[in-house]
Amino acid sequence: MRFLILVSFLAASASWAQEPQFRIGSANPDLYEGARMLLADRHEEGIRLTLAGLEAATSRKDEEVALSNLCAGYTNMGDYESALRYCDILLTRNDKLWRPYNSLALIYIETKQYDKAEQALIKGEALNPGAQSLKIARALYLDATQPVTEDIVIDDRENKDQRPQ
Repeated sequence: MRFLILVSFLAASASWAQEPQFRIGSANPDLYEGARMLLADRHEEGIRLTLAGLEAATSRKDEEVALSNLCAGYTNMGDYESALRYCDILLTRNDKLWRPYNSLALIYIETKQYDKAEQALIKGEALNPGAQSLKIARALYLDATQPVTEDIVIDDRENKDQRPQ
């Protein structure tokens, strides 16, 4: 399943945007370029650069950005084991971030672990109730757990016996 990525480019002096799944900043060139590659669907290159950016991180914020991007990047690649590892590391450091809960929900929806997906959604929505990414994840969850069924079936075939002559 291809997951929707919402994007906002941020200047170095700007505060972090409310919505992007991948966070971009310019203080760490590898993190910046890694995020750009992830946004361009060049996941392997983006992850490689983001890992280099994580190693060079000089602040807690840079580490959290790198971990968040690795969590989302591996999720979008379908490498859920790696994604879970980075999501868990990030949430151990800071459980007040909504983005890793969004990634966790997507992972659990894709792997049909719906109880865990629901818990991740609840936690993420509590932290950022207006996040469009979480709304999309919630819709995917509902589609998986409560699929829409047809209530009305329309048979538009003509009955030859009832046609006016």
